Amino acid sequence: MVLSKLLFASLLISFVLFHFVDADDQTVHAQTQGSLLQQIDCNAACTARCRLASRQRMCHRACGTCCSRCNCVPPGTSGNQEVCPCYASLTTHGGRRKCP
Repeated sequence: MVLSKLLFASLLISFVLFHFVDADDQTVHAQTQGSLLQQIDCNAACTARCRLASRQRMCHRACGTCCSRCNCVPPGTSGNQEVCPCYASLTTHGGRRKCP
């Protein structure tokens, strides 16, 4: 009799703990999904980044590729690569920086 009550109590406690762990996991997952859904406007960011480039179409195409991969474009028309490390780390097959 005591053994069955002890077993029932331990199962009940386990169920409650699993419920709290699952609820916490769903909260973390929802927060992660929310941050992934925030995409920057690559077209506008690349237009601003490439506005002074001599070859605007090529600049805009390369910037758009980098922006879609990194979801980041450094501010200004050149430099500021440290603001977006992913953007700065992308290179061409020749080893040069891909992103303008």
